[in-house]
Amino acid sequence: MSNPESFINEVSEEVRRDRLYALMRRWGWVAILLILLLVGGAAFNEWRRAQAEDRAQVFGTALLDALEGEDMAARRAALAGIEPADAQQAAILTLLRATATLNGEGGDAASARAELLALADAEELSVTYRHLALVKAMLAGGTGDAAQDGAILEELAAPGAPYRPIAVELQALRALEAGDEATALTLLRILTEDAEATEALRRRALQLIVALGASPEPA
Repeated sequence: MSNPESFINEVSEEVRRDRLYALMRRWGWVAILLILLLVGGAAFNEWRRAQAEDRAQVFGTALLDALEGEDMAARRAALAGIEPADAQQAAILTLLRATATLNGEGGDAASARAELLALADAEELSVTYRHLALVKAMLAGGTGDAAQDGAILEELAAPGAPYRPIAVELQALRALEAGDEATALTLLRILTEDAEATEALRRRALQLIVALGASPEPA
Protein backbone atom coordinates (compact mmCIF):
# COMPACT_ATOMS: atom_id res chain seq x y z
CA MET A 1 0.00 0.00 0.00
CA SER A 2 2.92 2.28 0.54
CA ASN A 3 3.79 2.48 -3.17
CA PRO A 4 0.31 3.53 -4.35
CA GLU A 5 0.10 6.05 -1.49
CA SER A 6 3.52 7.41 -2.37
CA PHE A 7 2.51 7.69 -5.99
CA ILE A 8 -0.70 9.52 -5.08
CA ASN A 9 1.23 11.90 -2.85
CA GLU A 10 3.72 12.60 -5.63
CA VAL A 11 0.91 13.29 -8.10
CA SER A 12 -0.84 15.56 -5.60
CA GLU A 13 2.40 17.42 -5.02
CA GLU A 14 2.89 17.88 -8.75
CA VAL A 15 -0.66 19.15 -9.12
CA ARG A 16 -0.12 21.65 -6.34
CA ARG A 17 3.12 22.83 -7.92
CA ASP A 18 1.42 23.18 -11.30
CA ARG A 19 -1.37 25.20 -9.74
CA LEU A 20 1.14 27.35 -7.89
CA TYR A 21 3.13 28.00 -11.06
CA ALA A 22 -0.08 28.82 -12.90
CA LEU A 23 -1.07 31.30 -10.21
CA MET A 24 2.39 32.83 -10.27
CA ARG A 25 2.30 33.18 -14.05
CA ARG A 26 -1.13 34.78 -13.83
CA TRP A 27 -0.75 36.98 -10.75
CA GLY A 28 2.98 37.19 -10.20
CA TRP A 29 3.11 40.65 -11.74
CA VAL A 30 0.77 41.88 -9.00
CA ALA A 31 3.20 40.76 -6.29
CA ILE A 32 6.09 42.38 -8.15
CA LEU A 33 4.09 45.58 -8.53
CA LEU A 34 3.28 45.64 -4.82
CA ILE A 35 6.93 45.19 -3.94
CA LEU A 36 7.92 47.99 -6.30
CA LEU A 37 5.26 50.25 -4.81
CA LEU A 38 6.42 49.54 -1.27
CA VAL A 39 10.06 50.14 -2.12
CA GLY A 40 9.24 53.21 -4.18
CA GLY A 41 6.97 54.61 -1.47
CA ALA A 42 9.65 54.17 1.19
CA ALA A 43 12.22 55.85 -1.06
CA PHE A 44 9.83 58.73 -1.81
CA ASN A 45 9.04 59.27 1.88
CA GLU A 46 12.75 59.31 2.70
CA TRP A 47 13.40 61.82 -0.09
CA ARG A 48 10.50 64.01 1.06
CA ARG A 49 11.74 63.91 4.66
CA ALA A 50 15.23 64.89 3.54
CA GLN A 51 13.80 67.75 1.47
CA ALA A 52 11.77 68.98 4.46
CA GLU A 53 14.84 68.88 6.68
CA ASP A 54 16.84 70.81 4.10
CA ARG A 55 14.11 73.46 3.81
CA ALA A 56 13.86 73.77 7.59
CA GLN A 57 17.64 74.16 7.89
CA VAL A 58 17.78 76.81 5.16
CA PHE A 59 14.87 78.67 6.73
CA GLY A 60 16.36 78.51 10.23
CA THR A 61 19.73 79.77 9.00
CA ALA A 62 18.06 82.65 7.17
CA LEU A 63 16.14 83.62 10.31
CA LEU A 64 19.25 83.55 12.48
CA ASP A 65 21.15 85.66 9.99
CA ALA A 66 18.28 88.16 9.80
CA LEU A 67 17.95 88.46 13.58
CA GLU A 68 21.67 89.19 13.88
CA GLY A 69 21.29 92.44 11.95
CA GLU A 70 23.02 95.54 13.30
CA ASP A 71 19.79 97.31 14.17
CA MET A 72 16.02 96.80 14.02
CA ALA A 73 15.75 98.38 10.58
CA ALA A 74 18.32 95.94 9.20
CA ARG A 75 16.49 93.01 10.84
CA ARG A 76 13.18 94.11 9.34
CA ALA A 77 14.73 94.36 5.89
CA ALA A 78 16.37 90.94 6.21
CA LEU A 79 13.16 89.29 7.43
CA ALA A 80 11.23 90.86 4.56
CA GLY A 81 13.54 89.12 2.10
CA ILE A 82 12.93 85.59 3.42
CA GLU A 83 10.53 83.39 1.46
CA PRO A 84 8.72 80.69 3.51
CA ALA A 85 8.46 77.18 2.07
CA ASP A 86 5.26 76.14 3.84
CA ALA A 87 2.42 77.38 6.05
CA GLN A 88 4.30 76.77 9.29
CA GLN A 89 7.31 78.76 8.13
CA ALA A 90 4.97 81.51 6.92
CA ALA A 91 3.37 81.72 10.37
CA ILE A 92 6.73 81.91 12.14
CA LEU A 93 7.97 84.53 9.70
CA THR A 94 4.83 86.64 10.11
CA LEU A 95 5.20 86.58 13.90
CA LEU A 96 8.86 87.61 13.70
CA ARG A 97 8.21 90.33 11.13
CA ALA A 98 5.41 91.76 13.25
CA THR A 99 7.57 91.68 16.36
CA ALA A 100 10.39 93.45 14.54
CA THR A 101 7.93 96.03 13.24
CA LEU A 102 6.53 96.70 16.71
CA ASN A 103 9.96 96.98 18.33
CA GLY A 104 12.21 99.97 17.89
CA GLU A 105 11.63 103.14 15.95
CA GLY A 106 10.24 103.41 12.47
CA GLY A 107 7.84 100.50 12.74
CA ASP A 108 4.27 100.59 11.49
CA ALA A 109 2.26 99.30 14.46
CA ALA A 110 -1.06 99.39 12.60
CA SER A 111 0.39 97.32 9.77
CA ALA A 112 1.86 94.82 12.22
CA ARG A 113 -1.46 94.44 14.05
CA ALA A 114 -3.29 93.89 10.76
CA GLU A 115 -0.75 91.26 9.74
CA LEU A 116 -1.09 89.45 13.07
CA LEU A 117 -4.88 89.47 12.96
CA ALA A 118 -4.83 88.18 9.38
CA LEU A 119 -2.49 85.38 10.44
CA ALA A 120 -4.84 84.44 13.30
CA ASP A 121 -7.68 84.02 10.78
CA ALA A 122 -5.66 81.78 8.46
CA GLU A 123 -7.17 78.37 7.83
CA GLU A 124 -5.53 75.26 9.31
CA LEU A 125 -3.37 77.37 11.62
CA SER A 126 -2.58 75.61 14.89
CA VAL A 127 -4.15 76.96 18.08
CA THR A 128 -0.71 77.82 19.46
CA TYR A 129 0.20 80.03 16.50
CA ARG A 130 -3.27 81.56 16.35
CA HIS A 131 -3.24 82.50 20.03
CA LEU A 132 0.32 83.80 19.86
CA ALA A 133 -0.64 86.06 16.95
CA LEU A 134 -3.70 87.29 18.86
CA VAL A 135 -1.70 87.93 22.04
CA LYS A 136 0.85 89.98 20.12
CA ALA A 137 -1.95 91.91 18.40
CA MET A 138 -3.60 92.66 21.73
CA LEU A 139 -0.29 93.73 23.29
CA ALA A 140 0.15 96.06 20.33
CA GLY A 141 -3.16 97.80 20.99
CA GLY A 142 -5.82 95.38 19.82
CA THR A 143 -8.30 95.71 17.00
CA GLY A 144 -9.64 99.13 17.96
CA ASP A 145 -13.06 97.62 18.69
CA ALA A 146 -13.72 97.10 22.40
CA ALA A 147 -16.27 94.33 21.86
CA GLN A 148 -14.00 92.43 19.48
CA ASP A 149 -11.04 92.85 21.81
CA GLY A 150 -13.14 91.49 24.67
CA ALA A 151 -14.15 88.45 22.65
CA ILE A 152 -10.53 87.78 21.69
CA LEU A 153 -9.39 88.01 25.31
CA GLU A 154 -12.18 85.65 26.36
CA GLU A 155 -10.88 83.10 23.88
CA LEU A 156 -7.28 83.60 24.97
CA ALA A 157 -8.19 83.35 28.67
CA ALA A 158 -10.17 80.12 28.33
CA PRO A 159 -9.00 77.21 30.54
CA GLY A 160 -6.23 75.28 28.80
CA ALA A 161 -5.39 78.04 26.34
CA PRO A 162 -1.61 78.26 25.79
CA TYR A 163 -1.26 81.93 26.78
CA ARG A 164 -4.10 82.14 29.29
CA PRO A 165 -2.17 83.96 32.11
CA ILE A 166 -1.12 86.78 29.77
CA ALA A 167 -4.68 87.11 28.54
CA VAL A 168 -5.99 87.31 32.11
CA GLU A 169 -3.50 90.09 32.83
CA LEU A 170 -4.69 91.95 29.74
CA GLN A 171 -8.29 91.49 30.86
CA ALA A 172 -7.39 93.03 34.22
CA LEU A 173 -5.73 96.00 32.56
CA ARG A 174 -8.73 96.49 30.26
CA ALA A 175 -11.03 96.39 33.28
CA LEU A 176 -8.96 99.10 34.97
CA GLU A 177 -9.10 101.24 31.82
CA ALA A 178 -12.88 100.88 31.88
CA GLY A 179 -13.01 101.89 35.54
CA ASP A 180 -14.03 98.41 36.76
CA GLU A 181 -11.55 98.08 39.63
CA ALA A 182 -13.42 95.21 41.31
CA THR A 183 -13.14 92.97 38.24
CA ALA A 184 -9.52 93.94 37.77
CA LEU A 185 -8.65 93.03 41.36
CA THR A 186 -10.42 89.68 41.05
CA LEU A 187 -8.43 88.82 37.95
CA LEU A 188 -5.16 90.00 39.45
CA ARG A 189 -5.71 87.92 42.58
CA ILE A 190 -6.35 84.90 40.38
CA LEU A 191 -2.99 85.52 38.68
CA THR A 192 -1.09 85.69 41.98
CA GLU A 193 -2.12 82.09 42.69
CA ASP A 194 -2.00 80.77 39.13
CA ALA A 195 0.54 77.94 38.82
CA GLU A 196 0.69 78.48 35.05
CA ALA A 197 1.71 82.14 35.39
CA THR A 198 5.38 83.01 35.39
CA GLU A 199 6.99 84.42 38.51
CA ALA A 200 7.37 87.79 36.78
CA LEU A 201 3.69 87.88 35.87
CA ARG A 202 2.60 86.95 39.42
CA ARG A 203 4.89 89.66 40.78
CA ARG A 204 3.42 92.26 38.42
CA ALA A 205 -0.09 91.29 39.47
CA LEU A 206 0.81 91.60 43.16
CA GLN A 207 2.47 94.97 42.65
CA LEU A 208 -0.56 96.29 40.82
CA ILE A 209 -2.88 95.09 43.58
CA VAL A 210 -0.77 96.93 46.16
CA ALA A 211 -0.62 100.03 43.94
CA LEU A 212 -4.42 100.04 43.87
CA GLY A 213 -4.42 100.10 47.67
CA ALA A 214 -5.99 96.64 47.95
CA SER A 215 -5.05 93.44 49.73
CA PRO A 216 -3.77 90.41 47.80
CA GLU A 217 -6.40 88.40 49.68
CA PRO A 218 -10.07 89.01 48.88
CA ALA A 219 -12.02 90.80 51.60
